[in-house]
Amino acid sequence: MRTALVSKPNKAIVVPRTVGMERLFPDARPLNERQLVLKHGLSEYTLLRRLGFAVPNPINCYYNWTEGNPYHVQRVTCSLITASPRAYVLNDMGTGKTRATLWAWDYLRSNNYAGKLLVVAKRSTLSLVWAHECRDVLPHRTLQVLYGSKKKRLERLNDPDAEVFIINHDGMKVIQAELDKRTDIDVLILDELATYRNQNARSKGMVKFAEKMKFVWGLTGSPMPNEPTDVWMQCKIITPHTVPKYRSHARDMLMTKKNDYLWLPKADAVDRAYSWMQPAVRFKLDDVVELPETVTREINVPLSAQQTKGYNDVKNLFVTVFQGKEVNAPNAAAAVNKLLQIAGGYVYSSVTGVKSTIVLDATPRIEALIDLIQSASRKVLVFCPFRHMVLGLSKIMSDPKTDEYVDHGVIHGDVTDAQRNKIFDAFQNTGQYKAIVAHPGCMAHGLTLTAADTIIWYCPIPNYETYEQANARIRRIGQRHRQQIFHLQGSPVERRIYSLLSKKAAVQDMLLTLFEEATTQAQEGQPTEYSNVQGRTSRF
Repeated sequence: MRTALVSKPNKAIVVPRTVGMERLFPDARPLNERQLVLKHGLSEYTLLRRLGFAVPNPINCYYNWTEGNPYHVQRVTCSLITASPRAYVLNDMGTGKTRATLWAWDYLRSNNYAGKLLVVAKRSTLSLVWAHECRDVLPHRTLQVLYGSKKKRLERLNDPDAEVFIINHDGMKVIQAELDKRTDIDVLILDELATYRNQNARSKGMVKFAEKMKFVWGLTGSPMPNEPTDVWMQCKIITPHTVPKYRSHARDMLMTKKNDYLWLPKADAVDRAYSWMQPAVRFKLDDVVELPETVTREINVPLSAQQTKGYNDVKNLFVTVFQGKEVNAPNAAAAVNKLLQIAGGYVYSSVTGVKSTIVLDATPRIEALIDLIQSASRKVLVFCPFRHMVLGLSKIMSDPKTDEYVDHGVIHGDVTDAQRNKIFDAFQNTGQYKAIVAHPGCMAHGLTLTAADTIIWYCPIPNYETYEQANARIRRIGQRHRQQIFHLQGSPVERRIYSLLSKKAAVQDMLLTLFEEATTQAQEGQPTEYSNVQGRTSRF
């Protein structure tokens, strides 16, 4: 590429003075007989790049990143999407897609390249990810989360001071007619773009809605969760010119028909599907050199109203039962375990003398879990400290007709050694199983599961040795990727246990203290599912 000189103090570019350049840039001024001086803006940058000049994107020269410190991959991501009205961000989970897109929009807005922003995301991430990150990264911008009744959504949409609006995918249909009329909103971010992989009313509605937007960016680390043809509908929304007009044509290009019920991907199907998703930026977690080999992230998942009531009822019950009596370690362990079961949504019960499981509404936690599994580019281990919790989650993930479906194996105490070995071998050495849902105590020392680079703790286990050994299943020789460990937490006792585990404390020796904290302190104010969360949630 040819080189163009950049004068950062003057926000200008110096290029050769030719008749062609003077025609392309009529506002340029001569520096001398051989050189022209141009404004260093996005349009000039884009045109010069097409002409073969090596010019940096102005966002990387003049934007202050709201005094943040972006990763290299975030800078590259911002460079691509600010210069591309229609683009895909296919970076892995954990590479900072959320912040990158917020910075990119803020730069465009600050320089009068774009208007207000609409983020469409999964319900579980509206406040806990997008609103939180926006407040953290762009404190000078006003936002509104468009959730609740239609009346409430419209009240928030009509806030004249708001510049960022955040709504869930299915919520679009509630107020899409009103959103269609808003000419001041011209930047659209579609988080978890693969949500639109099917030809349903939601996807078709988004195709029409996205047409009027000036900038449309689709975010997903897993654009093909089921098969290469998943990308076709996503591309119809972002870049309809890059794909065949009809899905059947796309299927014929990507898949081979084996019989009336079976289509298999062609050898080049994945590469061809990615070629349709252009322009795009695609970084793996391993490309983020600023991160350590293992990253631990806390994910705040609020308790539902039913869980909060159950948590407080059980806490008060234990206070009443043990009032004035000496509490021993077994009693304390029982109390802590019961609170953990409530936080996870699956509670052992033997009220009638028959052991059973009470299932509580744990929608925020389950949605967060499924989102994390589906967003992971590689395989995942999910740990639950209770057998009935493992079985409950497996049931939710087992229906292929639902959005919660995950191809997974199950490991708990009743699974035989022969069955375990078969599951572990398939997970480690074949394409079978996206995840294993397991009791951490059943993950033997020495077991290698480096096909996974992500661990999700659905609930904590109050035993440091078991916790550490379970995490070690992916931190072994043969692991070629950075690893992520996620802690889902929504209650005081969970936060305290994770804190102790992070300090390598012998949690089981502190059960009396944990019981005391869980039952004598006032219940922490639990954020509602869509309220502002003050704690740091570093999911993306």
